[in-house]
Amino acid sequence: MRACWLFITVWIGLVLPSGLQAAQEVRVGGYDFPPYLFRPESAQPRGLLVDLLPLLNSMQSDYRFVLVPTSASRRYRDLSSGRFDLMLFESSLWGWQGTPHLSVPLPIEDAELYVALAEPGRDQSYFDDLTNKRMALYRGYHYRFADYNSDPDLLGRRFSAQMTYSHDSNLHMVLMGRADVAVITRSYLHMYAGHNPYNAEHLLISQRVDQLYQLQVLLRPDAVLDVPQVNALLRKLLLNPTFGTLLKRYYLEIQGSNVRIP
Repeated sequence: MRACWLFITVWIGLVLPSGLQAAQEVRVGGYDFPPYLFRPESAQPRGLLVDLLPLLNSMQSDYRFVLVPTSASRRYRDLSSGRFDLMLFESSLWGWQGTPHLSVPLPIEDAELYVALAEPGRDQSYFDDLTNKRMALYRGYHYRFADYNSDPDLLGRRFSAQMTYSHDSNLHMVLMGRADVAVITRSYLHMYAGHNPYNAEHLLISQRVDQLYQLQVLLRPDAVLDVPQVNALLRKLLLNPTFGTLLKRYYLEIQGSNVRIP
């Protein structure tokens, strides 16, 4: 009898139209990285990633993308252990050297900018030397001025860094004079200025960038999706006008007028 049920189950799987078969779950890791993701561990996470997953699910029926919360420092271990399959809006420069992964470029650029309190006589030269500045930094992030080393003890010794889990906290410390320079994601800084125009008027934003990066999809080598499948999804995504609308909402855009995904 058991063998009979097994045969029936296999037979149904073979004859059932592919569109009626259950979609395969793809677990997408995400940590607090505004504006891409805010508070992933909360009951109501927000951000570009939260808006993008339903779009990916609506474009096809083979996969169902779900968010799996992680943290900036834990994400390497979680990807290696198989807690999730991939991460969107990442960079292989950010501490991934010792973690086996595959990368797929996204046609999206962002940057990290230096921000200080605007004061009379203070200009762009203020950002030329950071060694004597009190830095406000996001714990777990990787900064080029620190050679991409995210160790909080090292950052504290070398740059008098205060580490927080919030861009808003870092900007508040700058505005209150408790820190000299914060390093803020460019897209989030535009969003902050739109929501807090008075505060933004009191900030000096560097023309020099700490780092300019092309974002990537990072996958486990044995993930549910492989690189060609991710590229196929990206090609469909780029043709979907809703994707461009989502990016604009978060002060981002598709880079290049003739973007080609392999």
